[in-house]
Amino acid sequence: MVKRIGRRRGSPDTREAILEVARRLFSDKGFDATTVRGIASEAGVDPAMIHHYFGTKEELFREALSIPFDPTTEIPKIVAEGPEHAGANLVRMFVRIWDSPLGSAGAALIRSAMSNELTIRMMREFITTQIMRKVVTELKLDPAEAPLRASLVASQLAGLAMMRYIVKLEPLASLPVDELVLAVGPNVQRYITGSLDAA
Repeated sequence: MVKRIGRRRGSPDTREAILEVARRLFSDKGFDATTVRGIASEAGVDPAMIHHYFGTKEELFREALSIPFDPTTEIPKIVAEGPEHAGANLVRMFVRIWDSPLGSAGAALIRSAMSNELTIRMMREFITTQIMRKVVTELKLDPAEAPLRASLVASQLAGLAMMRYIVKLEPLASLPVDELVLAVGPNVQRYITGSLDAA
């Protein structure tokens, strides 16, 4: 390990150094095993500086992965009407975010993930720890089935993002949101609460 002299002072370079270390540690160790103190130590800064720049560990994780939305504000909207409406609500939230100016960040993230193993590992961690873990808890789903349900939901949404926003396949690319929710929502709903016997 490279010997560090003192602590970095705050600057744009310091912020980027923190993000670089965070990306590596989140990718190598996972979200749960990575600590703010560990990131600070590797980056040569005081942990308080990380809180100053990024807030919580969850916020740092989103920033490191360039996630364009905050699950802590969106997930309550998905589960507010109960498990039986979660599929439609999830698709509606997903499309609303992607149809907004934030969608360009999502498209860039998918393109990066297709050629960058570090990004792929971080995306897996994000989906598992920041989205599906919270959804499973809120909807009181069977934890034993959660990994399969999460991967099925993710496959549906990733395919939707790829075809609608990257490939721009018509008529899917210009389908109105309500029609899209009616078409895709039932599939996502089955993955969340339906029978997994066939799977």
